[in-house]
Amino acid sequence: MLEARITRSTVELLQRGQRVASHVRSDRRGAFTTVTEHMPAAHRAHLEWTPQRLIHWGNDIGLATGAVVTKLLEQYKHPEHGYRACLGLLSLARRYGKGRLEAACIVALQLRACQYRHVRDILANNRDRAVPAQSTDWASPAHANVRGPGYYQ
Repeated sequence: MLEARITRSTVELLQRGQRVASHVRSDRRGAFTTVTEHMPAAHRAHLEWTPQRLIHWGNDIGLATGAVVTKLLEQYKHPEHGYRACLGLLSLARRYGKGRLEAACIVALQLRACQYRHVRDILANNRDRAVPAQSTDWASPAHANVRGPGYYQ
């Protein structure tokens, strides 16, 4: 069990009266202050990654995938919080293939549903394989009741 000793400038963690960690306290409300040594090993491994690296991996699959990765990272104040979702998204290429992931990302961008679970559901429900919708431009078929532009002059 740990005890926390919090002062105006410092946060200390004590175990059985012995200090096991000390951290400078931020005066900015809601700000993150992280000491690398205090992070779990898996989180320290993430420090090698950058948003640009994840976007590059997405762009290697396709432009739409890169755009979805970018949108995932932009959702967070700190892009590092979106790394897990991006890695999950990129891992869908192993299960479904790069072509299907790219098609699913195109659908996700059209729907403005750019989260991991949305892309995963598009793939699981085969929405990426649906025939693209025809043009929304509709033209009336010719018949006797069509007046034409000359009628309105």
